[in-house]
Amino acid sequence: MKLSITSFVAGCFLLTTLMLSSCKKESSVQSPAVSEEESLTISEETSAADAEYDEVTEIGLTADSDLEIAASEPEEVPGTAAGIGVRIRTQIFKQLRIKLGPCTEITVSSDTFPKTVVINYGEGCICFDGKFRKGAVVLHFTGPLRRAGSILTVTFRDYYVNRAHIQGIKTITNLSAGGIIKFSVKIEEGKVTWPNGRGFTYVGTKMVTQIGGMDTRTIRDDVYEIERRNKTVYANGVTVVKNTETPLIKKISCEWLVQGILKIKINNAELFIDYGNGDCDNKAILSWKGGKREITLH
Repeated sequence: MKLSITSFVAGCFLLTTLMLSSCKKESSVQSPAVSEEESLTISEETSAADAEYDEVTEIGLTADSDLEIAASEPEEVPGTAAGIGVRIRTQIFKQLRIKLGPCTEITVSSDTFPKTVVINYGEGCICFDGKFRKGAVVLHFTGPLRRAGSILTVTFRDYYVNRAHIQGIKTITNLSAGGIIKFSVKIEEGKVTWPNGRGFTYVGTKMVTQIGGMDTRTIRDDVYEIERRNKTVYANGVTVVKNTETPLIKKISCEWLVQGILKIKINNAELFIDYGNGDCDNKAILSWKGGKREITLH
């Protein structure tokens, strides 16, 4: 679930470099200057962090969907009388394996809730999205995630994506009521670190409301409306804040956000990304004070 800006990328941050210079003249609060090279690096790093923290949400939703399907389709144990000695096929995780690839080991703690699902990449493997991952993602469900009041807590065990060490606690809570399916998503103690010691802290909150696909068990037809705010802080003081101006729309069947406006603030500079009118494409409009341009999402 790539609910990230992915790439407002190079053009955005080249503009940001210029904007920061003018903003400093207008503000009595001096923010760290950001060079063109640093801007490009920040672009790639914060976008990658967005994508990886969002990815574990989709993994959790897919695992929950598989658990629900398995619970409704019990498998009879060979050698028993019909209707006797059945077990739940939670070990299958068909949709999750299609998403992640065959190189992961997926285990579940029990047939009843609460239960813990561990996705173990071991010493590392190339996943279907082309990224190298190692370590483990741990999903703890208090109950079926589609049930109001259920909580999914995601933690990491020595988890790396490519060369980045991903840490933190992600909590997804089902706040559904009155027929409206809604989740709160919180990232705490987030941290991304590279082997050279470079890195940043990462915290964020989201409110996610399902607006399509509620009547099916598969997640492929799900559509979500998202309001988000996240903050990335580098050791040198550079701060990136992303906040929704209008709700973002994500179709699980589409790789990109398809609608909504995201506000990006890098120190004192402000930019906006408009994701479009609902069509599934990799185009968006980046705007700033005095101009705008079309960008390609990756």
